[in-house]
Amino acid sequence: MTVPSLIDLRRTPRPRRIAVLSIHTSPLDQPGTGDAGGMNVYVVETSRRLAEAGVEVEIFTRATSSALPPSVEMTPGVTVRHVTAGPFEGLLKQDLPGQLCAVTASVMRAEAARPEGWYDLIHSHYWLSGQVGWLASERWNVPLVHSMHTMAKVKNRDLAEGDTPEPASRVIGEEQVVDAADRLIANTCDEAHELVDLYGADPDDVDIVHPGVDLDLFRPGDRSAARRRHGVPEDAIVLLFVGRIQPLKAPDVLLRAAAEMLVRDPGLRSRLRVVVCGGPSGNGLARPTALIDLARTLGISDITRFEPPSDREKLADWYRAADVTVVPSHSESFGLVAVESQASGTPVVAAAVGGLRTAVDDHVSGLLVDSHDPRAFASAISSITSQPRFRQELSAGAHMHAAAFGWAATTAGLLSSYSAALANESARSRLAASSS
Repeated sequence: MTVPSLIDLRRTPRPRRIAVLSIHTSPLDQPGTGDAGGMNVYVVETSRRLAEAGVEVEIFTRATSSALPPSVEMTPGVTVRHVTAGPFEGLLKQDLPGQLCAVTASVMRAEAARPEGWYDLIHSHYWLSGQVGWLASERWNVPLVHSMHTMAKVKNRDLAEGDTPEPASRVIGEEQVVDAADRLIANTCDEAHELVDLYGADPDDVDIVHPGVDLDLFRPGDRSAARRRHGVPEDAIVLLFVGRIQPLKAPDVLLRAAAEMLVRDPGLRSRLRVVVCGGPSGNGLARPTALIDLARTLGISDITRFEPPSDREKLADWYRAADVTVVPSHSESFGLVAVESQASGTPVVAAAVGGLRTAVDDHVSGLLVDSHDPRAFASAISSITSQPRFRQELSAGAHMHAAAFGWAATTAGLLSSYSAALANESARSRLAASSS
């Protein structure tokens, strides 16, 4: 397992043009609902910066509407290509494996229309894209770099109560992709160890590249002004959840923790505000009003505000308006929301799982909770909101901690991993030529 360095870029080749596969969710989709989340942000931000570094990027994703054009220039040097596979609308992510042949055929046709050797490398995101990338890399004779983002074995190990386990077909598919990939990108050391321990990945093929955050957009600002823009009282205690509403993300833990805080101190009701930014996704689609119903059952509907997924600028404003951002997920490969919040100067209370142990510096940028017990979350949140000086210390620590996670560092890490993949491919080609 390695952490790629900038030195590698001067010693090994760099790709001219890469194919990025994001089959099940488009980088053009709004994060926070459906299947769009941190991975979408990752693909957008890294593709943009790769293009700025001189690498042409073509992103392949499945078309979800007949009105979509075949291709869209997302930004100079980055093109999103919509491939047709299955019905445009209403196809659930769990049904996509049945369309992988159609997706692969569409990707192959796009490459066939180009001069030979058009792409130097493939970077696939999530296991469904990895399946397509596996076949394309063999057909085009180029390296495959793969990012898992989430893993079935990890999700099933840390399954939320009432959530549905990932199927065996996904586990098998992920194992195949791990075997086929030339390089594997892990978001954190924890994820790297999971790839090795749970999937049998070769440690020498795993590169640790932390995701980033837009430090120009997500930065501290005027909290009072942000609250005025969102209609939040100046003296409110604002607890924020950002993300897709589904059991995996555990937004119910925040609502239950808020209810517990009111049991302990009924006088908080006049000031406490719970803001949930996001939309139903995944298994949460089965009961899209479940969180609203829970707020009513807990008797906190009057202090709970549900906001639709926000654009990046509005989201940054919500972070600044909050006292604490709560990330109670059962599993996270990294935890982009936690880093965005901290970059905005707002401390985080998060579950001590997966990548959140890297994204949050415990007692420096926020607090990590070793369970999903709402009472434990209530205590952690209260320790921050009831002590202004402690919150100020965490706020300063949050901003400093997040400063290490800029997208520039992420892009440099990816370029180093790409270079290693290309160098290995070149060495194999020379070896094959000398032995023939």
